[in-house]
Amino acid sequence: FVQQTKWNLQVMTQRALEAESNVEELKLEISFLQEELESSKVKTEDLKAGQITDLGAVKHNIAFALENLHKIIAGANLSIRQLALGAESLHFVAEVLESTGKISEAEGEKE
Repeated sequence: FVQQTKWNLQVMTQRALEAESNVEELKLEISFLQEELESSKVKTEDLKAGQITDLGAVKHNIAFALENLHKIIAGANLSIRQLALGAESLHFVAEVLESTGKISEAEGEKE
């Protein structure tokens, strides 16, 4: 009976030592995971801050593009007006030439 008790005590002692070893390993793993979690939190905050910065850059680029687009539109409108005025001038010249041609024909018939 004493031997059985000694053997049981040795087995229980061995199990207790293994359990303590497992607890220490798990504590180390928990500590490592907590460090990773904190690192991930910091990275997440950095990414969020970067997105805000990137969003600001995007807004700036959009404003710059819109400003340039408005300048291009204004230039295009001016060119269209000039083209329309040029077309009107050409139309007037064509009418004058037609009138001149009719006058020449009329004078040719008189002679």
